[in-house]
Amino acid sequence: MLHFIPTPIGNLEDISLRSLWLLGTATTIFCEDTRVTKRLIYLLKEKALIDPPEQKFISLHSHNEKAILETLDPALFQEEEVLYVSDAGMPAISDPGCELVRFAQQHAIDYDVLPGANAALLAYASSGFCESRFLFYGFLPHKGKDREEALHEAMYNGYVTILYEAPHRLIKLLEQICNIDSERELFLIKEATKRFQKQFKGQAGNILEMLKMQNIKGEWVVVLNSDHKETGVITVDEIKQLDIPKKQAAKLIAKITGKSPKACYNDLL
Repeated sequence: MLHFIPTPIGNLEDISLRSLWLLGTATTIFCEDTRVTKRLIYLLKEKALIDPPEQKFISLHSHNEKAILETLDPALFQEEEVLYVSDAGMPAISDPGCELVRFAQQHAIDYDVLPGANAALLAYASSGFCESRFLFYGFLPHKGKDREEALHEAMYNGYVTILYEAPHRLIKLLEQICNIDSERELFLIKEATKRFQKQFKGQAGNILEMLKMQNIKGEWVVVLNSDHKETGVITVDEIKQLDIPKKQAAKLIAKITGKSPKACYNDLL
Protein backbone atom coordinates (compact mmCIF):
# COMPACT_ATOMS: atom_id res chain seq x y z
CA MET A 1 0.00 0.00 0.00
CA LEU A 2 1.09 3.57 -0.66
CA HIS A 3 0.95 6.16 2.13
CA PHE A 4 1.39 9.93 1.72
CA ILE A 5 2.96 11.26 4.90
CA PRO A 6 2.64 14.93 5.95
CA THR A 7 5.68 16.14 7.85
CA PRO A 8 6.09 18.94 10.41
CA ILE A 9 6.43 22.43 8.95
CA GLY A 10 8.68 23.47 11.80
CA ASN A 11 7.97 21.87 15.16
CA LEU A 12 8.99 18.21 15.16
CA GLU A 13 6.40 17.41 17.84
CA ASP A 14 3.56 18.05 15.36
CA ILE A 15 4.11 14.68 13.69
CA SER A 16 1.30 12.17 14.21
CA LEU A 17 1.46 8.72 15.80
CA ARG A 18 0.42 7.08 12.51
CA SER A 19 3.17 8.92 10.64
CA LEU A 20 5.71 7.78 13.24
CA TRP A 21 4.64 4.16 12.92
CA LEU A 22 4.90 4.21 9.12
CA LEU A 23 8.22 6.08 9.07
CA GLY A 24 9.57 3.56 11.56
CA THR A 25 8.51 0.43 9.64
CA ALA A 26 8.54 1.19 5.88
CA THR A 27 11.54 0.06 3.86
CA THR A 28 10.90 2.10 0.68
CA ILE A 29 10.39 5.87 0.93
CA PHE A 30 9.91 8.23 -2.00
CA CYS A 31 11.06 11.72 -1.04
CA GLU A 32 10.85 15.25 -2.39
CA ASP A 33 14.44 15.60 -1.16
CA THR A 34 16.21 12.51 0.18
CA ARG A 35 18.54 14.64 2.33
CA VAL A 36 15.62 16.31 4.13
CA THR A 37 13.80 13.02 4.73
CA LYS A 38 16.95 11.27 5.97
CA ARG A 39 17.49 14.15 8.38
CA LEU A 40 13.91 13.78 9.65
CA ILE A 41 14.37 10.04 10.14
CA TYR A 42 17.64 10.69 11.99
CA LEU A 43 16.02 13.21 14.35
CA LEU A 44 13.09 10.93 15.10
CA LYS A 45 15.45 8.02 15.73
CA GLU A 46 17.69 10.19 17.93
CA LYS A 47 14.67 11.05 20.08
CA ALA A 48 13.81 7.33 20.32
CA LEU A 49 10.48 7.91 18.58
CA ILE A 50 11.17 5.32 15.88
CA ASP A 51 13.54 2.40 15.30
CA PRO A 52 13.49 2.00 11.51
CA PRO A 53 14.86 -0.94 9.51
CA GLU A 54 17.31 -0.42 6.65
CA GLN A 55 15.48 1.91 4.27
CA LYS A 56 15.70 2.74 0.59
CA PHE A 57 15.20 6.43 -0.26
CA ILE A 58 14.13 7.39 -3.79
CA SER A 59 14.11 10.98 -5.01
CA LEU A 60 10.72 11.98 -6.47
CA HIS A 61 10.21 15.71 -6.99
CA SER A 62 8.55 18.13 -9.40
CA HIS A 63 11.39 17.94 -11.94
CA ASN A 64 11.63 14.14 -12.21
CA GLU A 65 8.18 12.98 -11.07
CA LYS A 66 6.76 11.97 -14.45
CA ALA A 67 10.00 10.32 -15.62
CA ILE A 68 10.31 8.25 -12.43
CA LEU A 69 6.69 7.11 -12.58
CA GLU A 70 7.18 5.82 -16.13
CA THR A 71 9.73 3.32 -14.77
CA LEU A 72 7.80 2.21 -11.68
CA ASP A 73 6.37 -1.29 -11.37
CA PRO A 74 2.91 -1.08 -9.74
CA ALA A 75 3.61 -4.43 -8.11
CA LEU A 76 6.01 -2.68 -5.71
CA PHE A 77 3.05 -1.16 -3.87
CA GLN A 78 1.33 -4.52 -3.49
CA GLU A 79 4.34 -6.17 -1.91
CA GLU A 80 5.16 -3.70 0.89
CA GLU A 81 4.21 -0.50 2.67
CA VAL A 82 5.61 2.36 0.55
CA LEU A 83 5.72 6.00 1.66
CA TYR A 84 5.83 9.34 -0.08
CA VAL A 85 7.23 12.20 2.03
CA SER A 86 7.47 15.85 0.99
CA ASP A 87 9.92 18.21 2.68
CA ALA A 88 7.38 19.92 4.97
CA GLY A 89 3.60 19.91 5.19
CA MET A 90 1.08 18.07 3.03
CA PRO A 91 2.19 16.31 -0.16
CA ALA A 92 0.53 17.70 -3.32
CA ILE A 93 -0.30 21.07 -1.68
CA SER A 94 2.27 23.40 -3.26
CA ASP A 95 4.50 20.33 -3.11
CA PRO A 96 5.03 17.28 -5.35
CA GLY A 97 2.83 14.22 -4.93
CA CYS A 98 -0.17 14.78 -7.18
CA GLU A 99 1.29 12.77 -10.07
CA LEU A 100 1.93 9.85 -7.71
CA VAL A 101 -1.70 10.01 -6.57
CA ARG A 102 -2.79 9.79 -10.21
CA PHE A 103 -0.40 6.90 -10.78
CA ALA A 104 -2.01 5.02 -7.88
CA GLN A 105 -5.49 5.70 -9.23
CA GLN A 106 -4.59 4.61 -12.75
CA HIS A 107 -3.03 1.34 -11.56
CA ALA A 108 -5.63 0.49 -8.89
CA ILE A 109 -3.05 0.83 -6.13
CA ASP A 110 -4.42 1.20 -2.62
CA TYR A 111 -3.28 4.50 -1.17
CA ASP A 112 -3.92 6.63 1.87
CA VAL A 113 -3.21 10.31 2.57
CA LEU A 114 -2.61 10.99 6.25
CA PRO A 115 -3.82 14.31 7.74
CA GLY A 116 -1.21 16.64 9.10
CA ALA A 117 0.44 20.04 9.25
CA ASN A 118 -0.38 22.58 6.55
CA ALA A 119 0.86 26.19 6.58
CA ALA A 120 -2.07 27.58 4.57
CA LEU A 121 -4.75 26.23 6.91
CA LEU A 122 -2.75 27.24 9.97
CA ALA A 123 -2.47 30.82 8.68
CA TYR A 124 -6.17 30.99 7.77
CA ALA A 125 -7.24 29.73 11.20
CA SER A 126 -4.88 32.24 12.85
CA SER A 127 -5.99 35.22 10.76
CA GLY A 128 -9.29 36.00 12.44
CA PHE A 129 -10.88 36.58 9.02
CA CYS A 130 -14.10 34.81 9.91
CA GLU A 131 -15.48 33.80 6.53
CA SER A 132 -16.64 30.29 5.68
CA ARG A 133 -14.97 30.30 2.26
CA PHE A 134 -11.43 31.09 1.17
CA LEU A 135 -9.12 30.56 -1.80
CA PHE A 136 -5.58 29.21 -1.81
CA TYR A 137 -3.27 30.60 -4.50
CA GLY A 138 0.07 29.22 -3.32
CA PHE A 139 3.00 31.07 -4.89
CA LEU A 140 2.24 33.80 -7.42
CA PRO A 141 4.27 33.91 -10.66
CA HIS A 142 7.65 35.41 -9.84
CA LYS A 143 7.60 38.42 -12.13
CA GLY A 144 6.16 40.25 -15.08
CA LYS A 145 2.61 40.62 -16.32
CA ASP A 146 1.62 37.15 -15.10
CA ARG A 147 2.44 38.13 -11.51
CA GLU A 148 0.58 41.43 -11.81
CA GLU A 149 -2.54 39.78 -13.20
CA ALA A 150 -2.47 36.96 -10.64
CA LEU A 151 -2.18 39.45 -7.77
CA HIS A 152 -5.09 41.54 -9.07
CA GLU A 153 -7.18 38.39 -9.28
CA ALA A 154 -6.16 37.37 -5.76
CA MET A 155 -7.14 40.76 -4.38
CA TYR A 156 -10.46 41.13 -6.17
CA ASN A 157 -12.01 37.66 -6.21
CA GLY A 158 -14.34 38.43 -3.30
CA TYR A 159 -12.83 35.86 -0.93
CA VAL A 160 -10.19 35.65 1.76
CA THR A 161 -7.12 34.53 -0.20
CA ILE A 162 -3.97 32.74 0.98
CA LEU A 163 -0.56 33.23 -0.65
CA TYR A 164 2.89 31.77 -0.05
CA GLU A 165 5.89 34.02 -0.55
CA ALA A 166 9.66 33.71 -0.35
CA PRO A 167 11.48 36.16 1.95
CA HIS A 168 13.41 37.82 -0.87
CA ARG A 169 10.14 38.71 -2.63
CA LEU A 170 8.04 39.60 0.43
CA ILE A 171 8.68 43.37 0.43
CA LYS A 172 8.04 43.48 -3.30
CA LEU A 173 4.73 41.68 -2.80
CA LEU A 174 3.66 44.11 -0.06
CA GLU A 175 4.62 47.07 -2.25
CA GLN A 176 2.54 45.67 -5.10
CA ILE A 177 -0.42 45.13 -2.76
CA CYS A 178 -0.08 48.71 -1.50
CA ASN A 179 -0.02 50.06 -5.05
CA ILE A 180 -3.42 48.43 -5.54
CA ASP A 181 -4.97 48.94 -2.10
CA SER A 182 -2.77 50.12 0.76
CA GLU A 183 -5.69 49.82 3.21
CA ARG A 184 -6.37 46.14 2.52
CA GLU A 185 -6.32 44.17 5.75
CA LEU A 186 -3.66 41.46 5.83
CA PHE A 187 -2.49 38.73 8.15
CA LEU A 188 1.07 37.41 7.82
CA ILE A 189 2.78 34.58 9.63
CA LYS A 190 6.51 33.90 9.49
CA GLU A 191 8.19 30.58 10.29
CA ALA A 192 4.94 28.93 11.38
CA THR A 193 5.30 26.52 14.36
CA LYS A 194 9.03 27.26 14.65
CA ARG A 195 10.88 28.87 17.53
CA PHE A 196 10.86 32.35 15.98
CA GLN A 197 7.30 32.31 14.66
CA LYS A 198 5.87 35.82 14.28
CA GLN A 199 2.45 37.12 13.28
CA PHE A 200 1.41 40.47 11.83
CA LYS A 201 -2.08 41.84 11.21
CA GLY A 202 -3.19 45.21 9.91
CA GLN A 203 -3.45 47.37 6.83
CA ALA A 204 -1.01 46.59 4.03
CA GLY A 205 0.69 50.00 4.19
CA ASN A 206 1.35 49.74 7.91
CA ILE A 207 2.68 46.19 7.68
CA LEU A 208 5.00 47.18 4.81
CA GLU A 209 6.59 49.97 6.86
CA MET A 210 6.89 47.66 9.87
CA LEU A 211 8.59 44.84 7.96
CA LYS A 212 11.05 47.14 6.22
CA MET A 213 12.70 47.48 9.64
CA GLN A 214 12.67 43.80 10.61
CA ASN A 215 14.47 40.59 9.75
CA ILE A 216 12.23 38.94 7.16
CA LYS A 217 14.24 35.78 6.60
CA GLY A 218 12.12 32.64 6.75
CA GLU A 219 9.00 31.18 5.18
CA TRP A 220 5.92 33.41 4.92
CA VAL A 221 2.20 32.93 4.48
CA VAL A 222 0.17 36.01 3.51
CA VAL A 223 -3.60 36.08 4.02
CA LEU A 224 -5.55 38.80 2.18
CA ASN A 225 -8.87 39.74 3.67
CA SER A 226 -11.68 39.94 1.12
CA ASP A 227 -12.13 43.25 -0.68
CA HIS A 228 -15.71 43.50 0.62
CA LYS A 229 -15.67 42.58 4.28
CA GLU A 230 -19.41 42.85 4.85
CA THR A 231 -20.86 41.15 1.78
CA GLY A 232 -17.91 39.30 0.30
CA VAL A 233 -19.17 40.45 -3.12
CA ILE A 234 -17.78 42.84 -5.72
CA THR A 235 -20.07 44.21 -8.44
CA VAL A 236 -19.51 44.40 -12.18
CA ASP A 237 -19.49 48.20 -12.05
CA GLU A 238 -16.85 48.16 -9.32
CA ILE A 239 -14.67 45.81 -11.39
CA LYS A 240 -14.98 48.16 -14.39
CA GLN A 241 -13.70 51.02 -12.25
CA LEU A 242 -10.57 49.13 -11.16
CA ASP A 243 -7.24 50.15 -12.67
CA ILE A 244 -6.47 46.69 -14.04
CA PRO A 245 -5.98 45.25 -17.55
CA LYS A 246 -9.20 44.63 -19.48
CA LYS A 247 -8.30 40.96 -19.88
CA GLN A 248 -8.11 40.54 -16.11
CA ALA A 249 -11.31 42.52 -15.56
CA ALA A 250 -13.07 40.29 -18.09
CA LYS A 251 -12.03 37.17 -16.15
CA LEU A 252 -13.40 38.60 -12.91
CA ILE A 253 -16.68 39.68 -14.51
CA ALA A 254 -17.04 36.24 -16.10
CA LYS A 255 -16.76 34.60 -12.68
CA ILE A 256 -19.65 36.55 -11.19
CA THR A 257 -21.91 36.69 -14.25
CA GLY A 258 -21.42 33.23 -15.75
CA LYS A 259 -20.67 34.73 -19.18
CA SER A 260 -17.58 33.69 -21.11
CA PRO A 261 -14.39 35.76 -20.56
CA LYS A 262 -14.30 36.50 -24.29
CA ALA A 263 -17.82 37.95 -24.24
CA CYS A 264 -17.02 40.02 -21.16
CA TYR A 265 -13.82 41.29 -22.79
CA ASN A 266 -15.73 42.35 -25.89
CA ASP A 267 -18.22 44.20 -23.67
CA LEU A 268 -15.35 46.16 -22.14
CA LEU A 269 -13.96 47.28 -25.49
